Amino acid sequence: MANQKLDKLDKQILRLIADDARIPFLEVARACNVSGAAIHQRIQKLTNLGILKGSQFVIDPEKIGYETCAYIGLNLRSPEKFDEVVEKLRDIPEVVECHYTTGDFDMFIKIYAINNHHLLNIIHDKLQPLGLARSETIISFNSAIDRQLPIMDIPVSEEDED
Repeated sequence: MANQKLDKLDKQILRLIADDARIPFLEVARACNVSGAAIHQRIQKLTNLGILKGSQFVIDPEKIGYETCAYIGLNLRSPEKFDEVVEKLRDIPEVVECHYTTGDFDMFIKIYAINNHHLLNIIHDKLQPLGLARSETIISFNSAIDRQLPIMDIPVSEEDED
């Protein structure tokens, strides 16, 4: 597992950049008491391990006109077409997440829509033609918690333990 390759410096770096992805590497280096080159190397290592998946600005969907957030559980008529359906879901820009799941649904998606009417059009015009046996839509009124995982809970490698 990748997390077994993390040490205290990796965790410290992750804490700092999780708090502020725009923090200059030199500031991270000073806080960690190492060189800027060491930070660049560690960031590259964390990226290569797949722990860091790039950086991005987070856009508030509501501020740009997307007032409806919905989670939709999907059951496919032909579950063997999962990969094909996922590729078609990628072509629907309002779909921002897609998960294969256990339980009542084959997959679960998260959608942002301008309003409920737009959501209905997405479901009717874009999702139903994918070969759904059934779907269930849950509209989110508000996100009460939206955060990164706490870095303090990441295990460190055995040689780093005191």
